[in-house]
Amino acid sequence: MRHPLAITSSRRHFARTMSTLAKSDADEAKIITLGCRLNTFESEVMGRHARDAGLEGAVIINTCAVTGEAVRRARQTIRRARRENPDAKVIVTGCAAQVDADMFAAMDEVDHVLGNAEKMNGSHWNFTADTPRVQVGDIQGEHKIHTHNIERFGSRARTYIEVQNGCDHRCTFCIIPFGRGPARSVPADEVVAQVQKIAANGVAEVVLSGVDMTSWGKDLPGAPPLGALVGAILRGVPELARLRLSSIDAIMMDDELFALMQGEERLTPYLHLSLQAGDNMILKRMKRRHSREDAIDLCARLKAARPEIAFGADLIAGFPTETEAMFENTLKLVEECDLSYLHVFPFSPRTGTPAARMPAVPPAVAKDRAARLRDVGAAALVRHLDRHVGQCKDVLVEKPGFGRLADFSQVSLDPNNPVRIGAIVPVRLLSHDGYKLNGQVE
Repeated sequence: MRHPLAITSSRRHFARTMSTLAKSDADEAKIITLGCRLNTFESEVMGRHARDAGLEGAVIINTCAVTGEAVRRARQTIRRARRENPDAKVIVTGCAAQVDADMFAAMDEVDHVLGNAEKMNGSHWNFTADTPRVQVGDIQGEHKIHTHNIERFGSRARTYIEVQNGCDHRCTFCIIPFGRGPARSVPADEVVAQVQKIAANGVAEVVLSGVDMTSWGKDLPGAPPLGALVGAILRGVPELARLRLSSIDAIMMDDELFALMQGEERLTPYLHLSLQAGDNMILKRMKRRHSREDAIDLCARLKAARPEIAFGADLIAGFPTETEAMFENTLKLVEECDLSYLHVFPFSPRTGTPAARMPAVPPAVAKDRAARLRDVGAAALVRHLDRHVGQCKDVLVEKPGFGRLADFSQVSLDPNNPVRIGAIVPVRLLSHDGYKLNGQVE
């Protein structure tokens, strides 16, 4: 599973997502979103279903299953939600609920468990006395995505939309295909129509999201590549200021997408790559489809084509059988690919996956390697931010006192400067704190 949030610590990731509640009045459902951008999109859809079903005051937890830690955090969040909302209906859904519905159904704090397909269907939100407590179907039988007309997320400057779901690959460490089902795509004309509505509502940036983004189109007539979808959006929605891709599989970047990344300024110069490791033997044992040389070559070609591009990456430390020399290859990959943002996971065995049966690296070693990798990532981020200091660049204002560059760099602004949320403004970048740039609106 590719987690597209470009941050250097998985702990930061959970701290951020656990506090992500749908903006709502006191009598509306609360949605706690754990995990990826696709979950964020789906939470918006679920919020609408909950409103339509009259679920005032309910608490909905949209879970993640990417690691054992993610599942532990989900259970912890459910217990806390019940303590803080003793009289509320608690509904659990998402990948962890899909993979292990019985575990969540056994929790006294939980009223209903919904699968990943069921959560997107409004009919499953009309709970009655006869409604089964667990509604989790066979996700492997899903072969279509139903379009949901989300025109924007409240007052946010950026909006995520789902263009793809599911995954047909079976990386040896990954449980997500069992939570998301087979790869399936939203047709290009439906995506373009959705983006047109979003742009018409004043949203400056749209983020295309999916489980295996670069498989988009493989199940559609003619099997168009992802670049065809990106080109259709850019041509069909000329008023859209920024189009961003969530995580992609490095080996699957098609020629059309590469050309657009090189020549289309509205396609943001940032890619989060699903790399996972920097050693060829570990990549083979992970059943990845690229080599370290493939990753280095792609990053070098993209840098040559568009020098301002920045890269993030998912990396796993302590994969089974990983030796110190193998891990050193992953450390070196950070510099060799000029990565700026790392999302680091210590390996977490997921029951039912082949990697869980492989000879394990001691947990303390995996934890130590993850810490070392994060340290290398922190230094890489400093180098990246150093390049921006002294320059004037456009910033998308996401909230008072905060915005992002097109390359996803975070920028702190004067919160007392009344800049409209969603505006793109020129900002002089004065310094940084190792994590965010400090800027002054010109």
